[in-house]
Amino acid sequence: MKQVVQNYKSGELAVLDVPVPGCKPGGVLVRTAYSLISTGTELMKVSEAGMSMLGKARSRPDQVAKVMQSVATNGVPATYRKVMGKLDSYTPLGYSLCGVVEQVGTGIDDVKAGDLVACAGNEHALHAELNWVPKNLYTPVPDGLAPRHAAFGTVGSIAMQGVRQGEPQLGEVALVVGLGLIGQLVLQLLSASGVRVVGVDPDPVRCELAERLGAAACGDPASAAVEAAVAELTDGHGVDQVYLAAGGDSNQPVELAARLCRDRGRVIDIGKCRLDLPWNAYYEKELDVRFSRSYGPGRYDPEYELDGRDYPIGYVRWTERRNLACFLDLLARGSVDVEPLVSHIAEFDDAVETYQRLKDGGLKAVAVLFRYPGHTVEAEAQTVAVPSVNVKRSPARAARTPVRLAFVGAGNYATSMLLPHLAQRDGVELSTVVTTTALSAANAQRKFGFTGATTDLDAVLGDTSIDAVFVVTRHSSHAELTRKALLAGKTVFVEKPLALTEDELAGVLAAVEESGNDRLQVGFNRRFAPLLQEARKRFGARTGPASLRYLVNAGRLQHGSWYLRQGTEGSRFAGEGGHFIDTASWLLGADPVSVYAVAAPGNEDLQVVLRYPDGSTATIGYVTTGAAGFPKETLDLVADGRVLRFDDFVRASVYGPRKWVSSRLPKARDKGQNAELAAFIKAVRTGGPMPVPLESLVTTTSATLAVQAGLAGGAPVTLARAR
Repeated sequence: MKQVVQNYKSGELAVLDVPVPGCKPGGVLVRTAYSLISTGTELMKVSEAGMSMLGKARSRPDQVAKVMQSVATNGVPATYRKVMGKLDSYTPLGYSLCGVVEQVGTGIDDVKAGDLVACAGNEHALHAELNWVPKNLYTPVPDGLAPRHAAFGTVGSIAMQGVRQGEPQLGEVALVVGLGLIGQLVLQLLSASGVRVVGVDPDPVRCELAERLGAAACGDPASAAVEAAVAELTDGHGVDQVYLAAGGDSNQPVELAARLCRDRGRVIDIGKCRLDLPWNAYYEKELDVRFSRSYGPGRYDPEYELDGRDYPIGYVRWTERRNLACFLDLLARGSVDVEPLVSHIAEFDDAVETYQRLKDGGLKAVAVLFRYPGHTVEAEAQTVAVPSVNVKRSPARAARTPVRLAFVGAGNYATSMLLPHLAQRDGVELSTVVTTTALSAANAQRKFGFTGATTDLDAVLGDTSIDAVFVVTRHSSHAELTRKALLAGKTVFVEKPLALTEDELAGVLAAVEESGNDRLQVGFNRRFAPLLQEARKRFGARTGPASLRYLVNAGRLQHGSWYLRQGTEGSRFAGEGGHFIDTASWLLGADPVSVYAVAAPGNEDLQVVLRYPDGSTATIGYVTTGAAGFPKETLDLVADGRVLRFDDFVRASVYGPRKWVSSRLPKARDKGQNAELAAFIKAVRTGGPMPVPLESLVTTTSATLAVQAGLAGGAPVTLARAR
């Protein structure tokens, strides 16, 4: 088998052929699928190995002290031979991986061959094709968690142990100094614990990433903005905890901790930074300095790690293995997201080159994974079932005018893009607006002329005079509110997305089947845009497969936007990606049959490839790192010797036997909301078919959900309609 090794004397890195480890009792033999490079600890080792002997001595004074003790005991010649022998040997690298159990040793009954496990340990979870791992240093991977994400288990446990040492409580404010791999995980764990986090790092890219992952504010350690954010969040008292996740020789982290910590606050050292504590500052505030030792209790105890002797849970709640299992559970439930941290995935055979690029700065990364040959965990295409819609329709409501509408939610989109059109439309009565706060309901009533305003949703759903309900709330509530409105017999218009999970989508369709009410529209307005409809008409029918390219220059979100709350509101693409999938499907005249998605490392840029039954393809580039001055949406459709070009609802053109170009000066960007609402109101008033078939809405939603599954699995996802 192959293994990554380093010669500490010469600094040489190599991928060596070494014997396969035996499967000893009390552990399992694991074939690695992914292993994680610790860009902090491992790069420090790699850098030290490249130093001169004097440099090595200066960087490791603890080892120098051991050498001097050996000289005093054994003499110079014996000590020299011993030290040189140790230095001039290959040593392993790595300590965090995910793989498949290949063989089970005696005494192991919690896993079997073929199971997926996450493994820890700098002697047992190495960058190697096969590793023997003792019982307390592995844990089964939860169903549905991608192997490359599970490979973060060890570093996640290190971050978790640090957070446990800080004993955070709901409502507290914490400062995380150093936003590398460990720091990014610490801030997510704190956010999941109800703690508001301020991050500190000189790298603006890491600061931006931390804010996307839940930090309240981030900045350079010398920035006045950091102190201002701490003062604002803590009413001037200072943070409750400081987590030192930085490395290096600077004493700035501990000095910053003293300055920004409250009286009797806690300072937790997780990284390996200089710790010359300024006595006066720490004494005057009586700061509690704590150290976090690696993955948790059990570390460095051979009886725990090698012999498999567990600590009783009543005495030691969180051990190494329990921390590892807990972190994987948080990953599986979406409370922590490691995908944005993955800067690069390298093939295992390219390990030496990858380390060299990291060392030289050619590869700037938060987290780097090695992908191993031969494993099939993620190689097979996945399948997402598109739920079938089986409904015996209830009799349509008799046509009547005016159509009485209720709005659930009156936020910015509702008040700027929907209600202005409806308030001016004949034959429509704005009956009731429902919001969670009384004042927002009163404001919407005053501005748009609602007959009533309330915070009581049940009262609205029970009002038989209301024909249709608009659900225009935050994404996480869409599916449940839609389900309730359908069961109440209402026609429903729900803004995208219809659902954030497959279970939510199934719940909506269960309500359709139970009630016999399939009167549902999702706010996919772009297919109704007059300019795009005209361009499609000019392009004409096609006979062969088409190729569609759709670039969405989404841009960056403002700090504090609720769109950034991925733990509850889903990713940005989950929230609005359905718009672009629906538009592509409408232009191609079919629903997709497969989805393949890849993400750019360290941000939310995506490339999504959709395949259609006739061989047509649509590529959606969803980017957040583009120039603000570039158009938000541009689209090209190519087929049968013709090209349709669409520029951000401003201009369209068709090239073919006859060229057509729209007016250069449209009255305004019309993205189709008015036409969409007109079609919806007509369907409600007449009892006729809904503007978009329910099957299409379901497939678009499933395809949007499949993007996340594809990103996690690294393989195409087939959309298979359930029978």
